[in-house]
Amino acid sequence: MLGLIATLAATSGAAVPALAQSGNSQYSIQEIVDAGHGFFGSTSGGLAKVVEKAFERYGLPNGYILGQEGSGAFIAGLTYGEGDLYTKNAGQHPTFWQGPSLGLDYGGQGARTMMLVYNLPSVDALYRRYGGVSGSAFIVAGFGMTVLSNNNVLLVPIRTGIGARLGVNLGYLKVTRSPTWNPF
Repeated sequence: MLGLIATLAATSGAAVPALAQSGNSQYSIQEIVDAGHGFFGSTSGGLAKVVEKAFERYGLPNGYILGQEGSGAFIAGLTYGEGDLYTKNAGQHPTFWQGPSLGLDYGGQGARTMMLVYNLPSVDALYRRYGGVSGSAFIVAGFGMTVLSNNNVLLVPIRTGIGARLGVNLGYLKVTRSPTWNPF
């Protein structure tokens, strides 16, 4: 089937979407923990526990994003981040995210972020808005996990960083192919 699509695209001049789900496209817990240890370095002590909790609840992801982000809030907040999406079948793709939040939320943070991506049918399907509820309470550093969704696609950001943050908020992340200052 993929060969037929590639042949039709080559002869018609149309672009073939980068498929993220086909064959053995899911990552094992060990692959994700290894990628996280390489990315988070010496702060990765709690990573395995957080990843294990995500795998218990949501299963095997078919992609993940490694990047960094900055956020701040005083009732209303903003988040900006950048990284790379990794998939087994569609390769590596630069990814940016930004979004507003509103709630009882105060503080700021700079974080390294790993986002587990579930049910991604194609790379193009990643670039949209993902809504959810987030809560945090930390001073200096710690690991945190939230869940954001858009239809059947789930993003599970796992963050560790520096800063001080306390509160609960409702918001979304807009994932884009290129950077933008507009969080809406």
